[in-house]
Amino acid sequence: MEMLEYMLDEFNVEASVTRRVLERIPEDKLGWRPHSRSMSLGQLAIHIASVPGNICAITRQDSFDVSQGGPGLPQPKDLSEINAALDQSIVNVRKTLEDATEETTHGSWRLVHGSQTIMSQERYKVWRSIMLNHWYHHRGQLSVYFRLLDVTVPSIYGPSADEQNF
Repeated sequence: MEMLEYMLDEFNVEASVTRRVLERIPEDKLGWRPHSRSMSLGQLAIHIASVPGNICAITRQDSFDVSQGGPGLPQPKDLSEINAALDQSIVNVRKTLEDATEETTHGSWRLVHGSQTIMSQERYKVWRSIMLNHWYHHRGQLSVYFRLLDVTVPSIYGPSADEQNF
């Protein structure tokens, strides 16, 4: 099995886990934030839903210039907006990984700020570290938000203190 097939298999498993986690979001708490410097619950959720697809989108080119800005972190109106973002993200990732060639996968991708290179890596490393690991990091962050809001923390890689699924 090729590296991208393994990555796609992992992504498919993690997409279901992510959907299960996002299903716990209380819609009436989308504007809640644990600290003034923290993302709101809704912003964090839309970020989690969008990260994989957004990373695939920006890695289609040879570089991405952060000085051109981006939309920032929107505040979703409701849970359907978050679910739609996750659905689109899943489609984008699957298409990107399924269509990737050996040349694309091992080709260099750069994150730049104007003429300054911030990072340069092979695309598969960006997909592994920023698309997947970054995704998992924020999903874990969301589970802390749940704990602070007394929302049942779902089982992610095994039972949580709230769910003993065995």
